[in-house]
Amino acid sequence: MMRKIPLTGVAVSHTLSLIVAGGFCMGNSVTVQAEEKKTTARPAKSYTRPPFGMYSSQMVDGLRGGGKYEKPVWNLHDMLKLPEWLSASVEQRTRYETMDGSFRANSRGGDQQIAFLTDVWLEAKLGKFRIGTEFRDSRELGSDTGSPITNSQVDTADFTQAYIAWADKNIFYSGIGAEVIAGRQTLNFGSRRLVARTVFRNTDNSFTGGRLHLTDYVNWQFNAFVTMPVTRYPTAASNLLNDVHQFDEEDTHTMFSGGFLELYNLAWNINSEFYLYHLDESDSARNLTRNRRYFTPGARFYIKPAKSKFDFQLESIGQIGTKRASTAATDSRNLQHLAWMQHFDVGYTFDMPWKPHLGLVYDYASGDHNPTDGKDQQFDSLYGVTVFDFGPTGIYNSFKRSNINSPGYRIKVAPRKDVQATLTHRAYWLAESKDSWGSSGLRDTTGRSGDFVGHQTEFKVRYDFNSSLNFETGWTHLFKGEFAKKAPSAPNSQDTDYFYVQSLFRF
Repeated sequence: MMRKIPLTGVAVSHTLSLIVAGGFCMGNSVTVQAEEKKTTARPAKSYTRPPFGMYSSQMVDGLRGGGKYEKPVWNLHDMLKLPEWLSASVEQRTRYETMDGSFRANSRGGDQQIAFLTDVWLEAKLGKFRIGTEFRDSRELGSDTGSPITNSQVDTADFTQAYIAWADKNIFYSGIGAEVIAGRQTLNFGSRRLVARTVFRNTDNSFTGGRLHLTDYVNWQFNAFVTMPVTRYPTAASNLLNDVHQFDEEDTHTMFSGGFLELYNLAWNINSEFYLYHLDESDSARNLTRNRRYFTPGARFYIKPAKSKFDFQLESIGQIGTKRASTAATDSRNLQHLAWMQHFDVGYTFDMPWKPHLGLVYDYASGDHNPTDGKDQQFDSLYGVTVFDFGPTGIYNSFKRSNINSPGYRIKVAPRKDVQATLTHRAYWLAESKDSWGSSGLRDTTGRSGDFVGHQTEFKVRYDFNSSLNFETGWTHLFKGEFAKKAPSAPNSQDTDYFYVQSLFRF
């Protein structure tokens, strides 16, 4: 049985953030037209409020300015009377999470953890240039050697971003805005299923390289990037449990690049995205890999939710390339990789009290059909996040975007302006019965354990005291199916319950 710790209260600290809109050159008729064009543009895809994560550095767009997220009512800029060219924020999140019952291979009992996340962001704007840095400290309390702890939960005292950017909102008087960002940075594109800043997870994905951003403000925007992923150190669970500090490093043997085009309001308020990512991964002295070499093309079409209207989202992604069967240095055989993923949801927002939104969802991500045929069909979600599709990560993290076949439904309500509640229920089958289930470590290469993993019900509630102080709690129950009970190395048949409560301060 894993060690339990008592919940004596969730720590809450102050967090601050600032929005500084960029200046814009006036005085030319073409420039004025570009400014008018910008102000009438469709708003960038955004939450109605900041997500429950470290997002202050995302509140300012170098081309569109501020306004993407709600400004914290308590903010460091106003309190310290900082100059307009300087932005600063501190964010602190504390989350208590507990799990009763296990679904992972060779495990038993439950687990608990308190996750602490502190984030500091500074940015100085000097004319068309911006220089910024983001410092993050991710720690945990209460885990032990039986806990599934990884560098996705712990990364002590390191820099998530350190960049320099240049932006011209009307380059060559064309009405097109251009921005270049160089250095260590985070990436956050589209549906966030392949490339994203994290929200629930305690650490984030960083990349070192360059990014080009172009937009005409109304009809389209385009991003292209060439980067090296940043590896979070240390990686050994024993070092993570003891808060051993090592600075993160760029993986100079791996390149991640791509292009991402967004087109707004094609017809009937439909928006679209088209993209292509390339990952070229090789072993380095500190990081043995599976030598993934993928091309990942995809497209998404969607209509945003609106009162008394239907909304939908359709995303299709392919993946082709090669990978090794393991990370062993002696493994030199490449497997042919061919995989794909499909997401679809449709919903309706009712014009009535609590603004209920009912949605039907479906996800499919391919799995490996035959473990002995020298091929691999298991979809790889690269640097994406899963929490909005498949439930909490943290010490739970039950499902990944690979080898799943999952229909479900989701109900969202807002009893008050400052309260939002969501109920999600999904059924999960393996796309291929001989392949593994998510992060559980369970696999039956004979296929005799069946393919039904079970049902998962998730309920969460968010309360915004104001735009600086937020609270959220959630409960998830996994009703185990045949595969979760009978697969080799499966724990006992007890269902799994996961609960968390968290607070977030932005200053």
